[in-house]
Amino acid sequence: MLVQLLTHTPEPERLVAAAARLCYSASSVEELLQQDSARREALLAKILSVGHLSTLEHVSFTFGIEGVSRACSHQLVRHRLASYSQQSQRYVSHKQRFTAVTPPSIADRPELLATFEAALEEMHRVYAELMEAGIPAEDARFVLPNAAETKLVMTMNARELLHFFALRCCRRAQWEIRALAVEMLRQVRGVAPGLFAAGGPGCLVGACPEGAMTCGCVDEVRKEFANL
Repeated sequence: MLVQLLTHTPEPERLVAAAARLCYSASSVEELLQQDSARREALLAKILSVGHLSTLEHVSFTFGIEGVSRACSHQLVRHRLASYSQQSQRYVSHKQRFTAVTPPSIADRPELLATFEAALEEMHRVYAELMEAGIPAEDARFVLPNAAETKLVMTMNARELLHFFALRCCRRAQWEIRALAVEMLRQVRGVAPGLFAAGGPGCLVGACPEGAMTCGCVDEVRKEFANL
C-alpha cells in the first residue's frame, strides 16, 4: 500500500481559525487571517472541543492511494462526502496479469495460501481467455476478484476526515482500510497537527462507541495514537 498526501488547502489551520472567528467578530477577513499562532491554536482547540466543526469544511486534503484491494476501495467510497477518481477496470486491461492483495490471515496459513493463489491463477487464466476471445474488458472484468489491486485519488474536507478516522482507525475496522486510515492520519497530522490532534477512533476522546463490541484495549489504543 502506498499513500501520499498530494496537496491540501494552504495554511489549513489559519483558514479554519479565521472562519471560526468571523462568526463572532466584526473584523475583516484579512484582519482575522492575521491572528498570532498562540491565539489560533487556542481557538482551534476550543472549536474542536465544542463541536463547531462546520468551519473545518473550508479546507480539504487530497491523497494518492495505490496498492489497495477493490474490497478496500468499496468500503472507502461509502464515505460520500468526498471526491474519488479511481482506475477503471473497463479501460485499463489486466490482460497480462492483475496484481492482487493477500490478507495476512491467509498469508499466515501456507496450506490456505496455496489454495488462494491457485484461485487467483485460475481467474487470471479465465480473464485472459475472455480477452483473447474478444470479450470487452468491461465484461471480462466480471471474473476479477475483490483482491484485485486498484489505485485512486481521493479528496476529503477536514470535517469528513475526522469522521472517517473515527470509524476506520478503530480496531474493529477491516484491517486494510484501518491501515489506510492510520497512514492518512499520520500524514495530515504532519501538516495540520492542531486540526487532527484528536483524530483517530472514537475512544480517544470518550468512552468506546462500540459498546459491547469494544476491543477492550482503550488505554493501548490511546497510547498508539498519542505516539503516531
